[in-house]
Amino acid sequence: MTKDFHLPPTPQILQRLAAGQLANRLVRSLRLWVLINKLYGSPDWANQLPTVFTYSQLRDQLFAYGHPKSDKLNAQEISSECGDRTCICHLTFSEIVFGQNSQISVDQWQQSMVQLSGMSEAKLLQMLQQRPFATVNRSLRDDLKHLVQQGWLQSMGRKSYSCVLVGGLPTLPEQTARQTSTEVSLASLDLAQIWELLRVLESISFVQPNLSLIISKLWEQIADSSTSGKLYAKDPQQRIFLHLDYILSPQMQDRVDNYQEQIEQLWHKPPGGVVQFEYWLAAVERKVKVTVYPVCLHYLRRAKYLSAYGIDPKGDVAWHNYRLDRIGGDRLKVLAWGDPLVPKQLKQMWHTGTLPTPEYIDAELKAAWGFNFYLPKKLLILRFSANFAKWYVDNTTRHPTFCAVAYDQLPKLITRNTPDEEERQQLLAIISHYSRDDAYYTAWIRAGDINVLMRLREWRPNGEVIAPLSIRQQMTAEAAQELANYQHLRKHRSMRKLLLKLI
Repeated sequence: MTKDFHLPPTPQILQRLAAGQLANRLVRSLRLWVLINKLYGSPDWANQLPTVFTYSQLRDQLFAYGHPKSDKLNAQEISSECGDRTCICHLTFSEIVFGQNSQISVDQWQQSMVQLSGMSEAKLLQMLQQRPFATVNRSLRDDLKHLVQQGWLQSMGRKSYSCVLVGGLPTLPEQTARQTSTEVSLASLDLAQIWELLRVLESISFVQPNLSLIISKLWEQIADSSTSGKLYAKDPQQRIFLHLDYILSPQMQDRVDNYQEQIEQLWHKPPGGVVQFEYWLAAVERKVKVTVYPVCLHYLRRAKYLSAYGIDPKGDVAWHNYRLDRIGGDRLKVLAWGDPLVPKQLKQMWHTGTLPTPEYIDAELKAAWGFNFYLPKKLLILRFSANFAKWYVDNTTRHPTFCAVAYDQLPKLITRNTPDEEERQQLLAIISHYSRDDAYYTAWIRAGDINVLMRLREWRPNGEVIAPLSIRQQMTAEAAQELANYQHLRKHRSMRKLLLKLI
């Protein structure tokens, strides 16, 4: 696909390709690495494979001409019957890694591999003598399925595949490191730029406590750059301020930071594990115990959240977003994968390398507006006056699916996306009374997501929810309650004035 594409077979990249199970899947991860580099870094493969290819076409490209193709042969028979000693099936793990990547230090690579995988040095040396491609066709077919799951290939149906556009390829640790190395270093910043960076980092340091180390280095650099010894002598006047709400007390912040540190340490120490904790449900005012696999952390609307999969507050195996300040206790209980308290479904996902990933969450967040990405999707239709939309809605970004729509398109959208016949007829009747001169917007939302509801409330009374009908009815009830509150106050004042007159 591009001659500039190359992933070195570092332990970190192989660990990612092994889905965190490096010790169990080391040989497979190397095969995946070879296929990725062949597909995206080799001009020969890019030119010779068709746009949509089958396993057989890829197999013929990978192996020598005389390599056995029968599905009835086992791995040993395949290797012994392949007479071409240059075929990849005869290359050992060590020859593939170090023979084609002379810049890799063998000692450093092995040391890093032992640390990441937990294997002994003797076991690793034994693995390095294996021949990764001296295997049966079934294993190689499974490799293609793993590449699809990880985003390196697209399944085209009928056991055929196609390459992903280079811009859509997954990002692996080595690529991130290369990108970081090309970016500016602290030493390349002038004093004014350091001050700007320092102020921004101090404003958001509560989100990631580890930023304190960077902030400390920036202060040191400012001190070193100050010839007069007065740190503030060169401090330019601050005119841009970043205000982020964080509603927790200092004591609660410390506790939340401890949770965050525990979770991050779990991610950094393969093979990771599961966390168990008591969680406070504000709606019903009680605590429940949950056992979940932590996937990623978010900062949203003045609090930090953990997105996790496992035994949720209802006792189901499902996704849930947990506010860290509603977790009970000073520390989380970390469970190793072998612990009997780990749910069977999570164990099975760990064994098969199908544990949920942050990439899945990111895709679901982009698919519909709303932080609770596990809720069902529904079509949102909004109406604004043209003047209000001009100043407050047009040319703003709310969500990738949020966009303006012409009035004439509304009947089609409603008919196509409203399966319930009664609701569909009600919505069509509602829009029939509206003007085509108004501004209309649509988006896909997570039904019941509080963050979306809060945004819709902020648009009142200028924004009207047309669909879904359930949210329209909720907005109507809330508006009626607000009106009743003000009418009650006016009625109370009128009674008071009447009493004063009588007195």
